[in-house]
Amino acid sequence: MKSEDTILAAIAGFVDTLSFVALFGLFTAHVTGNFVLIGAGMAGFGRGVLLKLIVFPAFIGGVVVSALLVRSLSEKHACQGARLLHAVQAVLMFGYCLAGVWATPVSQPESLSVTVAGVIGAFAMGVQNAHPKLIRRPGVPNTVMTGNVTQAILDVVDMLSADTAESVRATARARFATMMPAIVAFAIGAAAGALGYRYTGFWALLAPACALVALALTTGKHERAATPGHA
Repeated sequence: MKSEDTILAAIAGFVDTLSFVALFGLFTAHVTGNFVLIGAGMAGFGRGVLLKLIVFPAFIGGVVVSALLVRSLSEKHACQGARLLHAVQAVLMFGYCLAGVWATPVSQPESLSVTVAGVIGAFAMGVQNAHPKLIRRPGVPNTVMTGNVTQAILDVVDMLSADTAESVRATARARFATMMPAIVAFAIGAAAGALGYRYTGFWALLAPACALVALALTTGKHERAATPGHA
């Protein structure tokens, strides 16, 4: 599916921003950003240091479980790996939604309900981060946009430089066109995540959860069509 990375980028921006505003600055998709916040918390800036420490193993768990699931598939069903990961992440996202509702009102970062919500959210986004490493297909990173933005800027420089070879300019133009939808989708998702939480709380997570269900269904059809022996 050509729009898969765009949808996943919107989901990552949505979930990461919602988690950040709802759970004391917790990143669930951009988990390394928690290292900065942990350092700040240890110096007395911000709250939720323990929560950020706890969710890191959960993120690792999401990556490990994803690898085990995909590698457990027989050769006959290996092409269904993407569908499986989308389905698993969808289930986890519904769980994150319900755990967040249970934790509401969120007042203490050390409370059990907040910790459970953070752990499930990080586990879900660990699955999404592992996805492009386990399922080989053309695409762009969809959970962290720093590398995409950097490459997009370099491509713009190549496209606008008078001394750039035409072949290089064409490559830069094609790559820029591939990356920009994911970058824009991530930004829109981030705004939607913040607004969704403001007006509907953790129920807003139903949106990315349902999007993942749709991806699981449509990606499965796409992969079956691409498999020899299927129409």
